[in-house]
Amino acid sequence: MITLTKLNGQSVAVNADLIEMVEETPDCLLTLTTGRKLMVRESMEVVRAAFLEYRRGLGRAYPVPAGGPDYDPTEIAEL
Repeated sequence: MITLTKLNGQSVAVNADLIEMVEETPDCLLTLTTGRKLMVRESMEVVRAAFLEYRRGLGRAYPVPAGGPDYDPTEIAEL
């Protein structure tokens, strides 16, 4: 989980594996795979850095494969 700050100043722990999309609108809006949306004070770059740090800590810094015509699960690139 990553710790972020809601617009009202409340800290919240977010399951980083559920983050589907991050937008700056100009506030930072997270859309989760559950359909829930969360507006946070941190910038998109700060959220991205926290996400990557979390994934590196798990040993899973690479993107989750999404498939496609050129997808080869044996060729997962490292960041």
